[in-house]
Amino acid sequence: MMMLKSSLTLFALAALLIGPTACKKDAKTGDKTSAAKIDEAGAQKLYKTLCTSCHGVKGAGDGAASAALKPKPRNFGDAAWQKSVTDQQIKDTISKGGAAVGKSPLMPASPSSPEVLNGLVKIIRGFAK
Repeated sequence: MMMLKSSLTLFALAALLIGPTACKKDAKTGDKTSAAKIDEAGAQKLYKTLCTSCHGVKGAGDGAASAALKPKPRNFGDAAWQKSVTDQQIKDTISKGGAAVGKSPLMPASPSSPEVLNGLVKIIRGFAK
């Protein structure tokens, strides 16, 4: 129960960090920053804030909370798993949560913009060995 409460707290914090997507102007140059760059940064923040506690900084499933979890978090570096899963399956797992896709119910849903989800898929795919 405590782990679920912690996960929900992390989810709420991540939602606040990401916020709505918009173009921002650079204070020095006046150039607009693309929504894609903002959402890539949002994906990185979300991964660091929400995902690393279970999946680890390098995506090996060895985050600080992983020792207490059954089943163990996914090792994103597993080549066989990387080949077996589609980008859409990864997005569904992130946005709907583990229970909704037949995975651990301890993984909270993290609905995000399509751009943030694409950024998270890119991060996860980057762990492939």
